[in-house]
Amino acid sequence: MQQQKDQTENEAIPEWLKPQLVPGSTVYTKVDHVSRSGMSRVISCYVVDGGEIRDISYFVSQALGWGQSDKHGGVKVGGCGMDLGFHLVYSFSRALYPKGFHCIGEGESWATNCPSPDHVNPGNRSYSPERFHTNSGYALRQRWL
Repeated sequence: MQQQKDQTENEAIPEWLKPQLVPGSTVYTKVDHVSRSGMSRVISCYVVDGGEIRDISYFVSQALGWGQSDKHGGVKVGGCGMDLGFHLVYSFSRALYPKGFHCIGEGESWATNCPSPDHVNPGNRSYSPERFHTNSGYALRQRWL
């Protein structure tokens, strides 16, 4: 069996951004606008790059094929009744790592270091840190600003 890679494969992501989007990295989100109906939002995405905060909303919208707001600058996200920031980063993470990612847990607390829910799923209590996570939506973490 061929070993799968943890590198981002999406061509919409520039080379300077890829080191900030390794599994376990955090993408920060901020709601810029909510539609009058409440059925859609414009959400901006940020990463910390060398101590500076960078807006990556354009690259997220390109990687997902979702629209970007001309007026507010963020990514247009439809829906309501759920955490749309998490939905946006989860979808972006799946686009970046379509084949999955290797467990990033280390040492004694490997299950707490890795963002994958495979470690807490009752059916996977024997999950080892050498394993490969096929649900790549959890490769990136999301935090609200």
